[in-house]
Amino acid sequence: MITRRTPARGMATATAVVTLLAGCQFSAPGPGTSTPPGFVLPTITHTVDGGSSPDRTRHVTSDAVPDGMVPAPRGSGYQRYFNQSLTWGQCADENAAQAGMECAAFLAPLDWADPDGQWAITVAMSRFPHTTGEGRILFVNPGGPGGSAQDYAQRFPREGLEAFDIVGLDPRGSGESTPVVCGDGPQTDAFLLSDATPDDEAERSVFQDAQAGFNRLCREHSGVLLDHISSVQAVHDHDLARRLMGREKFSFHGVSYGTYLGSLMAELYPGRLEAAVLDSAVMLDPEDETIQAEGFDLALWAFADWCSQQDNCSLGSSPGQVVDAIVGYVDSLDASPVPAGEGRMLTQSLAVSGILVFLYFNSEAYPQLANVLLAAVNGHPDFLLQAADLMNDRDADGSYDTLMYAFPAIRCADEADEGITAAWQEWEKNQTRAPVFGRLSGVDLVCPLWTAVPDPVPDFSAKEAPPLLVVQNTGDSATPFHNAEVMAAKLETATLVVRESAGHGAFGDGSSCIDQIVVDYLVNGDVPAEGTRCTDG
Repeated sequence: MITRRTPARGMATATAVVTLLAGCQFSAPGPGTSTPPGFVLPTITHTVDGGSSPDRTRHVTSDAVPDGMVPAPRGSGYQRYFNQSLTWGQCADENAAQAGMECAAFLAPLDWADPDGQWAITVAMSRFPHTTGEGRILFVNPGGPGGSAQDYAQRFPREGLEAFDIVGLDPRGSGESTPVVCGDGPQTDAFLLSDATPDDEAERSVFQDAQAGFNRLCREHSGVLLDHISSVQAVHDHDLARRLMGREKFSFHGVSYGTYLGSLMAELYPGRLEAAVLDSAVMLDPEDETIQAEGFDLALWAFADWCSQQDNCSLGSSPGQVVDAIVGYVDSLDASPVPAGEGRMLTQSLAVSGILVFLYFNSEAYPQLANVLLAAVNGHPDFLLQAADLMNDRDADGSYDTLMYAFPAIRCADEADEGITAAWQEWEKNQTRAPVFGRLSGVDLVCPLWTAVPDPVPDFSAKEAPPLLVVQNTGDSATPFHNAEVMAAKLETATLVVRESAGHGAFGDGSSCIDQIVVDYLVNGDVPAEGTRCTDG
């Protein structure tokens, strides 16, 4: 996902949480219980300097209690959570129920470092039950951070994986788990209309105020959840789910940000992890200067090359002309946004979001992107605004799903920063690294102005983990290929498999080569030879 604007998957409502809780029996432990012998909460012991986050607003308080945040169960220590009884029942979501999925929910400590704390959060998950074998666990995650793993599990390819329970666990803050909330639809609309590419000091000040205002809304509506929303906390939630499901080990398949979750699992729970597929790797080295915008620039030029060769794509007769036409149109919206139906305006930032949503996919999305761009250039911007809504997960009723809010909360809990001044300087550098989207994606002030401090940044090695599998498309737009090279080098037990293709996400995207490698690895533990490349789609 891009750093400022992202899609989402499923807003958790009070009704949904109540329904989920009805399907899960929480049995309280008796007085005097204690943590099982030998249990020690894994922690990050080797860290890297990810920045001091000097400008974050510390000690900001709010009494907000998001849906699903409830008083901790009776008892003490971790045992109060380990004693829960997990009951799978029919999913409230009609599509999931019709597909044969089962749903459940459980409570997890708000802060895993303080199991005797006052509050617990609700974690929601769904599964396709195994049809052969004893039911090994395969957690799946679509990325984000904050994408709904329950939604992803519905469409996850299951052929060859019938021995697994395919489990989508919505990470804390997202989907139907206790959600991060950052105001209402109109407030979010107003923020997304702000100009992220300011041209002078006055515009810089306006945008900085807009970002700070949005961040304050997140604190006001989410309260202390923002202080305990990191991926490390989410990894502990996954292991609690594993424990409640009665299994000694689990496997994992994560895409994009999901590869970060998987890397943390390999670091923190190597003895519990059976296998992990890390598909479309994020950058694990905070010192590396590769940026996401480079991948989107590469994808845009690939589209431009295709478009220039089509008789009905009149944006230009050469790749350079096509890119110039697109950038020219987007830049024209900076000073003069255009009406786009229902009283809304298409701004430069929204147009960028609308274009980027297509660049997540491979060349099959090119014709649709061309049609949307041609319509916008010819005075019909509604379709491009609809694409922006898809990217930002804005629903037809004007509300936003949880990823829009979970994304910044989780990201800023996971990433340290160097402050506001450094963010402006970084934007200037990005425009050299990625001339199109390095500029048009705008300055990233989300984390420098956040209201919670980050967790420690791990120095990954995964030296005690089982063999790990990294798979990556060479032309990935959202997570550049170099990320996978870094991840495979950092994780000592990892093997990199390369797919020669555009698009974000290698497994289940038309390559029988990649699909078979992943299935053989998850089922049998088969690790392909280093240097394996797939060229079949």
